[in-house]
Amino acid sequence: MADEQTMTDLKDLAGAVEGTVAPAAPAAPLREKQVDKQGRAYATGRRKDAVARVWVKPGSGKITINGRDQETYFARPTLRLVINQPFGVADRVGQYDVVATVKGGGLSGQAGAVKHGIAQALTRFEPALRGTVKAAGFLTRDSRAVERKKYGKAKARRSFQFSKR
Repeated sequence: MADEQTMTDLKDLAGAVEGTVAPAAPAAPLREKQVDKQGRAYATGRRKDAVARVWVKPGSGKITINGRDQETYFARPTLRLVINQPFGVADRVGQYDVVATVKGGGLSGQAGAVKHGIAQALTRFEPALRGTVKAAGFLTRDSRAVERKKYGKAKARRSFQFSKR
């Protein structure tokens, strides 16, 4: 008897719910645009031992690193390809000027740090791009670093050469 009562209550509830319209919930809360007085978005990028301070502002697509043009600073085309990846993913190639200062590490680590900084600054300038850039994995800091050398070893893991005599 109690089961029948519950079924009629559920049917009544279903009938009541059909007439109402549920409010549309936003997919994700949009973040605020973080821009300084000069209209630039700032972010810090890190990779290995390199740290990059990056400013992004609307412009013609000029990228300056430590006061030099990207072709001069990153002579290898692969490194230039790396730092332009966030713009390619977000379909914003040639729409932003980038000014970056990089310290520490080698060229490869510095390129990774600039890429990370550009991706962070781009999402601060245009919060709507965050999902696209995050899906590409550019907002995550690549935590891989060189393993330290251990005592009793020639390098981090390599043993000394075995000598029978």
